[in-house]
Amino acid sequence: MKHIDSELPLLKSIMKMFFNQFGERIELVLHDWSKGYEHSIVAIEGNLTNRKVGDCGNNLGLEVLKGTSDPETKANYITKTKDGKTLVSSTLYIKNDEGAPIGALCVNYDITDFVMMKNYCDSFVPTELDINTKNGNKEFFTNNITELLNIMIDDSISKTGKAISQMVKGDKMAVLDDLDKKGVFLITKSTTKVCEVLEISKFTLYNYLDEIKKKSNLI
Repeated sequence: MKHIDSELPLLKSIMKMFFNQFGERIELVLHDWSKGYEHSIVAIEGNLTNRKVGDCGNNLGLEVLKGTSDPETKANYITKTKDGKTLVSSTLYIKNDEGAPIGALCVNYDITDFVMMKNYCDSFVPTELDINTKNGNKEFFTNNITELLNIMIDDSISKTGKAISQMVKGDKMAVLDDLDKKGVFLITKSTTKVCEVLEISKFTLYNYLDEIKKKSNLI
């Protein structure tokens, strides 16, 4: 495959077949990264995450584009929607003939009712349900790239355990390193937002990123 466009009718028919099979509990989302990450969704069946054609990709795809995450199929990891639904998700990264990732086909299945039933049973026979993401995959569903950027910045900041006002240089470098690995700086004008949140200049941001890169090369 050279371009997703060339196989779009087939991919759409497969998505529709699975939606018809599993009904309203399933959502299938097709991303074509050649359309620009801000508008990568080119087809969708179902409506679990309140996204539509023309909406942006998520954070996991950015990590693949950045090269900090392996573009192999990720299956059966748990995610949560903004309105509280629990989903079991899988992502197939689509590659071109040269092996480069060019998009993704994502499947989400709503298991909220099953989780509620399990919790009810657990009240009599307690067991642990791990609703955190498997294999370190933490996925955020958003409708636009600005919202995704804000969520990713907040997530990276939360890992330091500090407020911005308490951060020293090392803390801010840790945040920038995490954001870079997530592929945040692939998003247009993301540096402006990051500088605003971390209360640093663009000159400082690029100096910190250069310092991080140099340290990585020494390891």
